[in-house]
Amino acid sequence: MLRIRQLSRNFREGGRVHRVLDALDAEVGSGEILAVMGRSGSGKSTLLNLISGIDQADGGSVEIGATEVSALAEPARTLFRRAHIGFVYQFFNLIPTLDVAENVRLVLELNGVRGSAARARTLEMLDAVGLRDRAASAVDQLSGGEQQRVAIARALVHSPGLLLADEPTGNLDEETTREVLPVLLSLTRKRAATLVMVTHDEQLASAADRVLELREGRLHPRQRLPGR
Repeated sequence: MLRIRQLSRNFREGGRVHRVLDALDAEVGSGEILAVMGRSGSGKSTLLNLISGIDQADGGSVEIGATEVSALAEPARTLFRRAHIGFVYQFFNLIPTLDVAENVRLVLELNGVRGSAARARTLEMLDAVGLRDRAASAVDQLSGGEQQRVAIARALVHSPGLLLADEPTGNLDEETTREVLPVLLSLTRKRAATLVMVTHDEQLASAADRVLELREGRLHPRQRLPGR
């Protein structure tokens, strides 16, 4: 599903060049759940931005399925991302002026699915995350865990092949994480999507099929956690 070859990204700090990703190589299989761990500032979010085509690398390539995303022009990257990738963020990134259903349905409308088909798929997805009865609610009336479940519904409603999650439990307490985590993982597996998530959460990482650690610009296999 995902192939990364010799991926490099540099940032300038004053007069110095800081290499965040250093000829990084990785492969993620179809349907695999991968956790990427690393200290703050190690480049985890940068890696997700490069995978999705939000940002461009200084060298190397990113392939998702049969598409070399890194070789696409920006408009084509945007269209590819909209159709084939779902996102779950730490701070939910819901649109406060839209209700719950509208937040989820927006992704479908951007992909050309409208009317009764969009409404049906939206309600089906909200039912899957246990929030069908909150479809008409304002998002600021929801708890943090409920908002993250809406974000999960939004990320998966258009059936993307690849799901990217940036600290998806980072804004949740431990009890809420225990409620939200099974929703994210079970829906990902049910829909046979590939999930790449960056996290500091050992509980989240332990649920992944594989854990890699990002340090010194490269990904390194991490010893499987106890109980896995």
